[in-house]
Amino acid sequence: MSVQDIRAFNRFYTNVIGALDYSRHLYAPYTLTESRVLYELAHSPRTDAADLRTELSLDAGYLSRILNKFEQDGLVERAPSLRDPRRRRITLTARGRETADLLAERANESVGALLATVPSADRPRLSEAMRTVREILSDGRPRREDAVLREPGPGDLGWIVQRNAALYAAEYGWNTDYEGLVARIVADFAEDHDPHLERVWIAELDGRPVGCVMCVRDEAPATARLRLLLVEPDARGLGIGDRLVRAVIDFARGVGYRDLVLWTNDVLTSARRIYQRHGFVLVAEKPHRSFGKDLTGQDWRLELHGAEE
Repeated sequence: MSVQDIRAFNRFYTNVIGALDYSRHLYAPYTLTESRVLYELAHSPRTDAADLRTELSLDAGYLSRILNKFEQDGLVERAPSLRDPRRRRITLTARGRETADLLAERANESVGALLATVPSADRPRLSEAMRTVREILSDGRPRREDAVLREPGPGDLGWIVQRNAALYAAEYGWNTDYEGLVARIVADFAEDHDPHLERVWIAELDGRPVGCVMCVRDEAPATARLRLLLVEPDARGLGIGDRLVRAVIDFARGVGYRDLVLWTNDVLTSARRIYQRHGFVLVAEKPHRSFGKDLTGQDWRLELHGAEE
């Protein structure tokens, strides 16, 4: 392979995806780079400008101009970073989130139209070729954008039960009582759920499930419950947990729930940090003996139609 081979492929692919005239391609007033910045902001609850610049390898002045444009359009808000007051934290407004969702929808439609031209028999070969390119050029290390969220397929609900049981036994020493609890939650969803008000998301990386979360109706009126958040150990650090929680929040808010609640235990420190980043507030905690361990259960709540994050 030569340099010219790669350059020829780049010219071909940028033309296929309409990268040179991306705003016209998606009927939106944003370039490919601007759309990518919106994508990153939409998939992280709070992002410092410095982190965004590093993640996307953008010039500081260029990124600043993009963010200025977004701020003028009412898409983002900037404030001092919670981690370092010298940094600037960037968050999407409600309008910014709607814009990001619209761009994602149009991009999906565009790629879907492209994929429709590929014969079904050739699609596995195309998928494998694209995966090979990513693996070789990234030294095999997964990246945040490689993970996708999707609806569950056949066998995925069983995977949720199996992986919850195995991971919590390995990491926290929980016994089969926890597996029984997860099995009941999943069975209740499988046997009787309202698809308009309840949903499951599977996070997939390189064709395999690496995470999950559920949104189900709670007993309290106009309240949804987040359940069974899980990310596989080898997929952590890619923002998958944040994306799963954000998916639940956006869904619950979009279908009209007023509150989103969850129950967790104090030993699950990584999950708790995710909930806190998304604005959940601890409302109660109580010691209990469950799953073969002495634990402290915690109830967390997020008001969906109060102040935006």
